[in-house]
Amino acid sequence: MNIAWESELADFLTQLSAVQEETLQVLARRRELLIAPDADEMTDVGRQEEEVLGKLEGCLRRRQELLQKAAEEGLPCENLRQLTGALPAGRAKRELSERAGKAVHRTRLLQHHSLVNWVIAQRAILHLSQILEIIATQGKMRPTYGKDDQNAARG
Repeated sequence: MNIAWESELADFLTQLSAVQEETLQVLARRRELLIAPDADEMTDVGRQEEEVLGKLEGCLRRRQELLQKAAEEGLPCENLRQLTGALPAGRAKRELSERAGKAVHRTRLLQHHSLVNWVIAQRAILHLSQILEIIATQGKMRPTYGKDDQNAARG
């Protein structure tokens, strides 16, 4: 394996790390706005999310290219950790393995943050639907069962 692989992987992991950190910042900002709503800020965050999504898609394409290139050279190509593991032993291999491990950890963290944001959004929707129901019924809920129920008289 030549030095080009080390530099290719190092460049990719640097780019991926930067995009993951940016994504974490955007998700944190989204969470703040879900808790304390601000429509204008939410629109700005939406635009930022679209930009970050484009960068993440670029990282995914580059990852696919690297793995395809590795397959063509007969190197492990299932994932980047395997490819990094195929580097010759040394400091570069250790550093790249650590960076790949950190990228995997940040991916899990991104998944967690995304799930938290989804849960907050779902609870907000539930809360709003309950408020709308209270407004629509003027705060007077009809009992499900009762003496005056017309359906009880029918078969």
